[in-house]
Amino acid sequence: MTTALEIKNLHANIGSQPILKGIDLLVRQGEVHALMGPNGSGKSTLAYTLAGHPAYEPTAGQVIFDGEDLLEMDADERSRAGLFLAFQYPASVPGVTLAKFLRQTINSRRQAVDPEDKGISIPAFRRFLTEKMDMLGIDPKFAGRYLNEGFSGGEKKRVEVLQMATVEPKIAIMDESDSGLDIDALRIVSEGANQLRDEFDMGLLVITHYQRILNYIQPDYVHIMLDGRIVESGGPELALQLEERGYDWVREKHDINNKEEA
Repeated sequence: MTTALEIKNLHANIGSQPILKGIDLLVRQGEVHALMGPNGSGKSTLAYTLAGHPAYEPTAGQVIFDGEDLLEMDADERSRAGLFLAFQYPASVPGVTLAKFLRQTINSRRQAVDPEDKGISIPAFRRFLTEKMDMLGIDPKFAGRYLNEGFSGGEKKRVEVLQMATVEPKIAIMDESDSGLDIDALRIVSEGANQLRDEFDMGLLVITHYQRILNYIQPDYVHIMLDGRIVESGGPELALQLEERGYDWVREKHDINNKEEA
């Protein structure tokens, strides 16, 4: 059975400020959806709400993931269920190597299923990690570096893709993964995401301002978000239309003020 992320009339606040105002979206495993919108339209709020960030409070609606109520799960449960969020600004963790972080991630997921599980052995993990890094073309030396410490923007985003490869999610959300990347880094990150989609039949929700990442990660569906709502949906041609015309025509069509929405 194909896993699906189904969002129904989702509303969410940051503090007392309403940001999401009725989101409806269905993302199935194996599909690529692009969510586009200007700054402040609510795109990242949607990503963080789905991931279970405590600062983002769902106030109405429902999210069903693989047949379960996602909003009733804590953040770790959502991750173990197969939902992954690639952050726009990945955090640095001084003193913790990338290899140690990834091994701890694998072991915590295994022990959540079976508390008696002693975790993946170091030799087995090294073989596993080498295989994933080879698949994504990542230098093995990265494994010994502290997580995101001193990494360039492109290196941080590649490590996010490596984390995706390690946990093998059913559906991944890439929150503005093209932010701050040059063309070469964008191509490498996108190729990694495409490999994972093909390898694991992973569903992707690609959140972006711009069309350029969609030259590398080809979407099946494109959605436009304004003022906390998805106001237009279509195929890849919709992204090209935005590239040519901007967002003003969408604002005018839906009578939304031409302003930065939080």
